[in-house]
Amino acid sequence: MAELPCVVVADPIDAAALDRLRAGPCRVVDASADPRSLDGALSDAWALIVRSRTKVTSSLLAKAPKLSLVARAGVGVDNIDLPAARARGIRVVNAPAAATASVAELAIALYLLLVRGLYTQIAATKAGRWDRGTHGGELSGRTVGFVGYGRIAREIARRLGPFGARTIAYDPFVTAAVDATELLPFEEVLARSDVVSVHAALTESNRHLLNAEAFARMKRGAYLVNVARGALVDEAALASALDSGHLGGAALDVLEVEPPVTPTLLARPNVIVTPHTGASTAEAQRRAGVDTVDEVLRAVRGEPLTSLVAGEGGPR
Repeated sequence: MAELPCVVVADPIDAAALDRLRAGPCRVVDASADPRSLDGALSDAWALIVRSRTKVTSSLLAKAPKLSLVARAGVGVDNIDLPAARARGIRVVNAPAAATASVAELAIALYLLLVRGLYTQIAATKAGRWDRGTHGGELSGRTVGFVGYGRIAREIARRLGPFGARTIAYDPFVTAAVDATELLPFEEVLARSDVVSVHAALTESNRHLLNAEAFARMKRGAYLVNVARGALVDEAALASALDSGHLGGAALDVLEVEPPVTPTLLARPNVIVTPHTGASTAEAQRRAGVDTVDEVLRAVRGEPLTSLVAGEGGPR
């Protein structure tokens, strides 16, 4: 009898999903509790499941001579060396829809906190002040501009409809909108938006896409929200734009260095920072685990894959 393929779980996934994997036609090695045990498990790994903690570098891949599949239990794959995986013929899959609703809801919550000025009001009230003067505004009638018009931005646009907000977007890979969102050049999205909301995937070519020049193009008093990847935003330039009063505030669920090592932005009263929590709801984590495990089991059974990022039939 042929030996069952070995699936190594490098990072924690939902417990029910892990049980589902163990019930499949494979042998499971759970190295998630102790990252130091991962190296010893890689030599026999046929598939590897990761989240964001484990960096799938070329040196890690070299320790896994039998590896056929890397599965990312989440959306972003910037922690995986895709060229190195392709060079080895290793397929890479992700769970693209698992966190869509959770991230969309977080983004809208951040818009409301910024536009209404709620963050500073909450802090003032808890500090003993009772500031009841006119403060903030409505989301209704505002324009939200998406930098990146993928699954999450489209879900946000759908949810913004009842608020009466307009949506515009820049995405060089999209030629037609699926809703009332207007597709525009990058510079025009910056200039017309009351809230610029970042949803692009991180690549070497768009690092610091939101930089001093981009901030200067934005409306005076506009807000920046980033729930994508921290390195898309030049944090020093953002701090300058906030200090000058050109931007009214920012909300960041992601930072270039996590956790942050300098208080460049955290101390500002008009900046909201959350600890990369967009996909951290119980529902999103459950979906990420189940979707990833189901894809791994399809691979084990030799069935067609549904979320191929790299490898045979996948994007290049």
